[in-house]
Amino acid sequence: MECEKLKDCPFYNDKMDIESGLGKLYKRRYCEGDKTQCARYTVLKELGARFVPLDLYPNMQKRAEEIISQNK
Repeated sequence: MECEKLKDCPFYNDKMDIESGLGKLYKRRYCEGDKTQCARYTVLKELGARFVPLDLYPNMQKRAEEIISQNK
């Protein structure tokens, strides 16, 4: 299920400093696959776009949980 935030996501649009091979895997898994497992999407849905740090990678679920718990 493709993420509806693809157009605006800095991770998907290569605006984040990522390793190309690993970045492509993340994109396929999270952006074009299961968006509900994406740390960026999780924070966005819980708190809003302004709480999503630019350096938050899709696989950083633990950090996403910390951001959410600190801002609720």
